[in-house]
Amino acid sequence: MESHTIPRDSLEIPFRTPCNYIKALVVTILMILASGFSSRGQEQPTLKIEELYQLARSNYPLSKQRDLIAKTAQLNIANASKGYLPMLSMNGQASYQSTVTNFPFTLPLPGFNIPKYSKDQYKIYFEADQVIYDAGMIKNQQQVAKTTAAVQQQSLEVELYQLYSRINDLFFGVLLIDEQLKQNGLLLNDVQNAIGKTKALIANGTAYRSSLDELEAQFLQTQQDRISLMANRKAYIAMLSLFIHQTLDEHVIFEKPTVPILDDVLKRPELALYGYQRKVYEDQRKLLNLQLLPKLGLFAQGGYGRPGLNMLSNQFSWYYLGGVKLTWNFGSLYSHKNQLGLLRIGNEMIDVQTETFLFNTSLAQIQQKTIIARYQELLDTDHQIVALRLSVKNAANAKLQNGVISTHDYITVMNAENEARQNRILHETLLLQALYNYKNITGNEKSNN
Repeated sequence: MESHTIPRDSLEIPFRTPCNYIKALVVTILMILASGFSSRGQEQPTLKIEELYQLARSNYPLSKQRDLIAKTAQLNIANASKGYLPMLSMNGQASYQSTVTNFPFTLPLPGFNIPKYSKDQYKIYFEADQVIYDAGMIKNQQQVAKTTAAVQQQSLEVELYQLYSRINDLFFGVLLIDEQLKQNGLLLNDVQNAIGKTKALIANGTAYRSSLDELEAQFLQTQQDRISLMANRKAYIAMLSLFIHQTLDEHVIFEKPTVPILDDVLKRPELALYGYQRKVYEDQRKLLNLQLLPKLGLFAQGGYGRPGLNMLSNQFSWYYLGGVKLTWNFGSLYSHKNQLGLLRIGNEMIDVQTETFLFNTSLAQIQQKTIIARYQELLDTDHQIVALRLSVKNAANAKLQNGVISTHDYITVMNAENEARQNRILHETLLLQALYNYKNITGNEKSNN
């Protein structure tokens, strides 16, 4: 049966006399039918759960870090590549020394003046160094920057992945309310039918006015339930609007997803994160080993000072020199073994984290499968209970029409059938949510249903 949405204006009935109550009920039913026909003529927007996943990922404030991480990686790579450019430096020095070079003779020689050196000396010079061979240091530094950025991006993916479970709670919460609203509409119809039959019995003198009052009270109670459901739905949609950073119409239709095909293979983003972290340690290990190799480069130096390159002159003079420079730093040998040990410990910590994650995920899979099995068994019973309650209600309906059963007893039977249907709706929705939660546990939320 198709349900109808009751406009909010019709939910308040200010009349107080029994006659006015009847008028209000008639107006309410007419408005229900009118809203039902108008809803058919207007196409409401629909949303799928996969669309909400993507919208939440794209608009969640944390997702802004993705561009920042990429820009940081570009700058780090660019900085590392600057190592191929000449390194320029300026140096200056002023010194005073206790003694200077003296010649062992004091007699003047023909054509040769014996210089007398000053104990204070000065020099300022510019130097340029150009790398020729660095054993792959710069290239490895760029690789470390790339891998570090990959770790940061994947860490962001892990955090954004947590949104899926929150979207599930809200999405299936709305689905449950929608199904409950449909059942609420069916209950309203049942109550209204009972009101019509009771009116006929009163007219024939076979029923009391109190029976009609009891049914009208039940009708109002059902309307109150509808008001609560609509308020909860509006709150859920408001929270979803914040997650996706879009205003959702409160009449938006949430498309019920199909039953997914479950896959036990783990595809969680955490596994990729652990892989990138291991790659960072591997790149750092290569960098440590490269630090032990010799480096070759060109250098050029030009400056002004006293003395210059002419050691026989005590005058200020310009000078320059250049050549090939071989650098082999043995200082890193002192800490090389300890540094490798730290990297090895880091890898072992990642192994422990991976093992712990797999253990916890395996437990979550077992628990979720238990939940799925429970709801499947409950649904099997729900179908039988609904069928039996419906049969009892139909029989009670016939008895009410013939005046065999009291209105109170009929309302009890009707509510029992409604409760059975509500339980089935609850278990169906929770089963579907449990299946999608299992997909999120295994990381297969993108797989085809």
